[in-house]
Amino acid sequence: MFKQLLRTCMEGATLTEGEAQFVMDQIMEGKATPSQIASLLTVLRFRGETVEEMVGFARSMRSHSLRIPHELTGVVDTCGTGGDDLGTFNISTATALVLSSMGVPVAKHGNRAVSSKSGSADVLEALDIDIQSTPELAAESLKTRQLCFLFAPLYHQSMKHAVAPRKEIGFRTIFNLLGPITNPARAQHQLIGVYNEDFAMKMAHTLSKLGTKHTVFATGGEGLDECSITTETTLIDVKGDSINKMKITPEEVGLLRGKLEDIQVQHATESAEVIEQVIKGEANASAQGIVTLNAAVALYAADQVMTIKEGVMMVKEAIDSGVVYEKVASLRADRRHSQHA
Repeated sequence: MFKQLLRTCMEGATLTEGEAQFVMDQIMEGKATPSQIASLLTVLRFRGETVEEMVGFARSMRSHSLRIPHELTGVVDTCGTGGDDLGTFNISTATALVLSSMGVPVAKHGNRAVSSKSGSADVLEALDIDIQSTPELAAESLKTRQLCFLFAPLYHQSMKHAVAPRKEIGFRTIFNLLGPITNPARAQHQLIGVYNEDFAMKMAHTLSKLGTKHTVFATGGEGLDECSITTETTLIDVKGDSINKMKITPEEVGLLRGKLEDIQVQHATESAEVIEQVIKGEANASAQGIVTLNAAVALYAADQVMTIKEGVMMVKEAIDSGVVYEKVASLRADRRHSQHA
């Protein structure tokens, strides 16, 4: 059946949602060979994935992933696709820290560095912040600290069958797009950075079909998988079934335009240093501005503010008051305490 569906794809036809779910089930259950997986990923990348296929793939991935046992409402994720190759510091991780310090529960889905200089797991370790090792610990951390980190390989263990083919073919695949829409905490509010506007729209339609309360997809004008401080950003705003596209600039939400080189880093330690400066309100204007902007859009996606401009003012206030730095200090203290307990 897998071979037959692969042939269908090779001949230019697309899969139904059910067929796509079956194909991904075969991959997740170790029933497809590495060659078959690589062939499928290559064909999909070459002809493009349909929304129907992405819905089927995502349903399969969700059904095979671990969930974290929680009952909180209003949980947010700030996971992006990665893959923009621009070498920026971990903006979405900094955004997660800011949101949780403002009392918004954040289930940050992420990984180690794959295509970037520093993954969210790498930078959290460099910041001396705990990365929870079980779903139960993550749920507890989300409840008591308004923040948990969901290390993708731990929650998507069935993905191990696709690791070698993905590494060997070496280009971005459908999995880059599926990761952010398969959050193990089933976050109903998300800010998802996507390096390409067409992919962002496809993901928006997919997530709308899968179900979300409010998710915003962001593509920076320079191909950044974040809201950009250096140019305009395309936002695709998904509320239930409604999908709206808009463009914003830093100036119109009360921020100064920055420079790309001011937000680029070489490794996780340098990324952690920039985040440290941001949470103290001492970073360069570009780094300070891009975290403020992304956190403001995330607050909008979390339905905590009516406008992004209002979010910008709230984030500035939180950083200036020291509440963000205090939050990070308490997360570090918790980690040290647990290590010595």
